[in-house]
Amino acid sequence: MISRYTRPEMGRIWSDQNKFQQWLEVELAASEALAELGVVPDEAARLLRSHAGFEVTRIHEIENEVKHDVIAFTTAVADAMTKAGHAEASRWLHYGLTSNDVVDTAQALLLQQASAILLRDLEALRDVLKRRALEFQHTVQIGRTHGVHAEPITFGLKLAIWYEEAGRNLTRLRAAAEDLRVGKTSGAVGTFAHIGPEVEDRICARLHLRPAPVTSQVIQRDRHAHFVATLALVTALCEKIALEVRHLQRTEVREAEEYFARGQKGSSAMPHKRNPVTCEQICGLARVVRSNVQAAFEDVALWHERDISHSSVERVILPDSTILTDYLLDKTTRLVEKLLVYPDRMRRNLELTRGLVFSGQLLLDLSAAGMLREQAYRLVQSHAMRAWEAESDFRAAIESDPEIRAVMTLEQIAEAFSLPRQLRNVDKIFARVFGE
Repeated sequence: MISRYTRPEMGRIWSDQNKFQQWLEVELAASEALAELGVVPDEAARLLRSHAGFEVTRIHEIENEVKHDVIAFTTAVADAMTKAGHAEASRWLHYGLTSNDVVDTAQALLLQQASAILLRDLEALRDVLKRRALEFQHTVQIGRTHGVHAEPITFGLKLAIWYEEAGRNLTRLRAAAEDLRVGKTSGAVGTFAHIGPEVEDRICARLHLRPAPVTSQVIQRDRHAHFVATLALVTALCEKIALEVRHLQRTEVREAEEYFARGQKGSSAMPHKRNPVTCEQICGLARVVRSNVQAAFEDVALWHERDISHSSVERVILPDSTILTDYLLDKTTRLVEKLLVYPDRMRRNLELTRGLVFSGQLLLDLSAAGMLREQAYRLVQSHAMRAWEAESDFRAAIESDPEIRAVMTLEQIAEAFSLPRQLRNVDKIFARVFGE
């Protein structure tokens, strides 16, 4: 578990205390379901519910001796029942179950708990993206393709794109979490040799899970691979946002930057530095989540009805992936919420090339005015290249070109260089994304 990045609520989910508590919930649900069907005495099920318990330290002590975690757990619970004076009832604990019936079903409960937090985190990120998108809906910025000035956009459009992607990730995460909301008590090879499917139905219903329609000894791991891959997509959005801010924070650009706290230091050697350290951390940790996808996919193919090669992997990648996703969503939400945005610098950068970014509209207007497209492209590009190399005024050169003036008036040329014209559909895009 990556303790440095573990927020308290998510950390409690992956604690040994909570893990064993979920094991106990599965065991108690099984005893009660069997009691309903007359297999386990009602009184035994009642006593188990009232008195079954454990101490984590005791489980670990027993595991050090027996080298089996579920046996250590059931032994510790039986000890607790004996101490409570109900040793006889403990013989009905774990009745008809194999270890993985408990572990896989309890893991589904843990993943539901973790998913609830992640869904809430993602909703929070989406909310702040919407708020800031609306704030900067009409804040003019230069759009860049290949890192080079292209055509005007607004900063709000950039945020709207992230908001829309967060919505898709919400849909994906809900689906992946629901896909994992399954339990199994079908036994050592999935044949229900000791307790029947009707028991599994009752156990899962008590735990608010669905029974997996068919299993071996394990719930099939494509479900878990889907979940971890979804977390990788969620954190890829976090990285996408952070990477953009890193680019916008470069000294030459400086259109936005992450919040720099009072008293914060950027460099041990250079007092002037304001580095995008939060963004860089987000980008780095997103790689860790992505790397766990490979391990999750390797877990899909197991020997026959079960081996335990996946178990050791999941003890690392499921806690770590959910912990890191929780952390990264929180970090990214705070990044966007406190992001420093500089509209004046955005406008100044847009005007840096002195009209070059309107070359596409000018090309279209020349064609519409009657000039052959190839001639128009040659003319516009030749002026653009000279303006680029000499850092001269592109619009002034266009206005003084006799070939262009032969088909376009100064008013028409001005319209080709109109910023409102370029951005006239921004509100329509926002209506698509956010509604009217």
